[in-house]
Amino acid sequence: MEDQIINLVDISKSYEGSEALKNMNLYIRKNEFLTLLGPSGCGKTTTLRIIGGFEMPNSGRVLFEGKDITDVPPYKRRVNTVFQKYALFPHMNVAENISFGLRIKGIAEGEIKEKVKSVLALVNLAGYEKRSVNSLSGGQQQRIAIARAIVNEPEVLLLDEPLGALDLKLRKDMQLELKKIQQHLGITFIYVTHDQEEALTMSDTIVVMKDGVIQQIGSPEDIYNEPKNAFVADFIGESNIVEGKYIEDLKVSFADRVFDCVDKGFGVNEAVDIVIRPEDIKIVEEGKGMLKGKVKSVIFKGVHYEMMITSMGVDWMVHSTAMEQVDSNVGLNILPNDIHIMKRVI
Repeated sequence: MEDQIINLVDISKSYEGSEALKNMNLYIRKNEFLTLLGPSGCGKTTTLRIIGGFEMPNSGRVLFEGKDITDVPPYKRRVNTVFQKYALFPHMNVAENISFGLRIKGIAEGEIKEKVKSVLALVNLAGYEKRSVNSLSGGQQQRIAIARAIVNEPEVLLLDEPLGALDLKLRKDMQLELKKIQQHLGITFIYVTHDQEEALTMSDTIVVMKDGVIQQIGSPEDIYNEPKNAFVADFIGESNIVEGKYIEDLKVSFADRVFDCVDKGFGVNEAVDIVIRPEDIKIVEEGKGMLKGKVKSVIFKGVHYEMMITSMGVDWMVHSTAMEQVDSNVGLNILPNDIHIMKRVI
């Protein structure tokens, strides 16, 4: 399709007999902020390195705007990479670091100066041209690494966990900055992280991976609200995952009672997994809920209380802005739209 800039076709990659990627198929659109999300060892960084040309797949093809670039070396691809370790040159000042690639291309000095000035303004470091990179904070060094990558005007920017070395507050600030930069430039960002909050905050599209296999592709809202399996539900945000039985269309059984749901198409009496988000369980007065429960623990999380409530042998995690006392008896209500049913993975 015309809006697709990168296509990975049947990509497989092994290291010493261990499969890092298993027959991956994925397309990435122009001007998209796409995040590869998953735990360590799931294949997300291998995918990024194959797109960048730093790794060769054992089989499959990498297409850029429909042209096969599988065998094209990194320096000939229209992509740039920002790594977690910024790899800045310590003996060069800020301007020299940013302009390094431009000088290799033979760009005129006057044009280089203007490009450096423009890109420093974009990353909110105007006037830092003469500063030593060793004098900069971690967040400032990260911005210089991004500036060095985007000054070359790549069509695709690859980012391999670039915020991993930053503290929590700075990381949150940079999430917003990165999204703003991507929207301003209008280029494709392919971002690798194991941090679900980063993925939900910045992405247009999230690709959840496990053991070299794509588990789900979708918008942040789709991934969070409609996980395809228990792994995705558990990895993206907090989840209650319990075993249940699909009675019939719009009816499901778990926690020793039958609930209305909105799902259709499963087998009659099929064993299923039930996923319910902690914020979707409503606490009501004892005796007025679908379930009876007892509060076992309460933790204050800042914007809400996290409570563990036991009911019929199930420990439910519940998020609420109102606190219930430990050992108090409560009722629990769950609406049909908040019950997510998925195939049981044996």
